Amino acid sequence: MAEIQAAFDLASLRPRLHKVMDFAADQLAKLTTNHPDFFPIYTRNGRWKHDGSLWTDWCAGFLGGQLWLLEEYSGESHWRELAEHYSLLLEYKQHDRDVHDLGFIFLNTYRPWYRRTGAKRLNNVLITAGRTLAMRFMENGQYLRSFVAPESLFIDIMMNVPIIFYAAEESGDQALYDKAVRHCRTTESTLVREDGSTAHEGIFDLKTGAFLRQTTHQGLNGESRWTRGLAWSLYGYAQVYQFTGDIQDLAVARRNADCFLNNLDDSWIAPWDFDAAAKHDRMPDTSASAIAASGLFTLADIIDEHDLTTALKYRRSALKMLEALTADGFMGWSSPGWEGILKRGVYHIHKKLGVDESVMWGEYFFLEAVMKALRIRENVREI
Repeated sequence: MAEIQAAFDLASLRPRLHKVMDFAADQLAKLTTNHPDFFPIYTRNGRWKHDGSLWTDWCAGFLGGQLWLLEEYSGESHWRELAEHYSLLLEYKQHDRDVHDLGFIFLNTYRPWYRRTGAKRLNNVLITAGRTLAMRFMENGQYLRSFVAPESLFIDIMMNVPIIFYAAEESGDQALYDKAVRHCRTTESTLVREDGSTAHEGIFDLKTGAFLRQTTHQGLNGESRWTRGLAWSLYGYAQVYQFTGDIQDLAVARRNADCFLNNLDDSWIAPWDFDAAAKHDRMPDTSASAIAASGLFTLADIIDEHDLTTALKYRRSALKMLEALTADGFMGWSSPGWEGILKRGVYHIHKKLGVDESVMWGEYFFLEAVMKALRIRENVREI
């Protein structure tokens, strides 16, 4: 892992983070004006409007989520109105059984909306979405199936299973909670490796439920360390721990975090896969770094009281990653006409979708991480 200084000068980074949020406001104002009611996934040559393949429709919540973050940052009613509008456009998806991404869609939109209003109707949408996602549970194998096939388990689902925990908590449904827990244990035993790295996909025997093998759609190969998947697991298990209080979930998140940090070089930006050996193959994926940074902030907050040393390491690492991500070469402001906020993300390298572009989850988790950094009080616990 790249060396971390004994302290991090957060004060010197704050102006840069405010510049990011102001730039994001400009970019999102243009997006919602020029392409109203459009939910992009990735840019093509820096432009959001495209007609390329979606592979799967999983990203709609990231636009509304960014708008809610801007509403929090600015306090302006304009962003609140847009956030509500773009969230409401997704409400029908609470019944969508074709995707495994209902957490991405609703936790970033309806949860902040509900927290601001306390409106029961909004909470009911979240509960319904959690129940819908739980319908993907495969009793043979004890996992939530991916959108690809019944025998397929994705590491990505660890970022979505929190909506099932949320629905169980809000409704008092113990059976729902138990399904979510079983999914987490199955994912841990089949996709999370001893060194803390993760596989993208696991394949099961539908008749017996036996686990067959690790494989991938987006990593270098089935045995490699695809960085976005590792970041999903890091952040996902940290969120799950907040519902379960189970030290096993926290331990997985920490193994993931240590694996991610131990494999970063001095740039503090993750390549799309840690096992992409050749320099020309080690293309950065800023979205993986943004997800990991945001997840590290959450993980640091969780362990702050009982392991201050590690909490400081995670928090400082997240700040170093943000410092790297906000360099001009990774920001859209460095390329006139670029419509995204954060450049150099990767969607699906093998399908050549959104490669070296802005990607909507990268935008969302980048802004989320920036907001987490801005919420840190000056000099708190010797950052």
